[in-house]
Amino acid sequence: MGVIEFELTRTVPAGIDAVFARLADIEGYNEWMPDKGSMLRRTTQTSPGAPAVGTTFLDDTSFGPTPGEIAEFQPPHTLVYHWWDKTKAGRLKLEGWPAYRLEAGDDETTLVRHHAEVRTYGVYRLATAFLRRIAMKERAATLAALAASFESRGHAVR
Repeated sequence: MGVIEFELTRTVPAGIDAVFARLADIEGYNEWMPDKGSMLRRTTQTSPGAPAVGTTFLDDTSFGPTPGEIAEFQPPHTLVYHWWDKTKAGRLKLEGWPAYRLEAGDDETTLVRHHAEVRTYGVYRLATAFLRRIAMKERAATLAALAASFESRGHAVR
């Protein structure tokens, strides 16, 4: 098994409750993620109800469909997603845990600590270094788009 792990941080110009709500709104990513610079094309919540532990989704990415679920859900501080990609025989190729830890700032800002972990299995271990670059680019694009989504709606700190 190969392991990719890193953390990125970003200050977002919005309160912690608004930031958590935006990150937890699975289909809301379709509105604020960029059309270019991200491998995510569209995401769909596949289980009914409000987001909670066990809520499932399907990401349509440039690498194909990727299922996942919410693994941790502690508003407004912790949100962890878990996604996976399997072979046709059902063996894991890749799985990841994008995690968000939020801290409220004094000025209606939120510090987002984004911890990413990806595991590669079988022959996919050979691509771990390449996949690390892709993962870092994707996670950075997500944080930039999250911050921009608040700035473009007039929520920026003055």
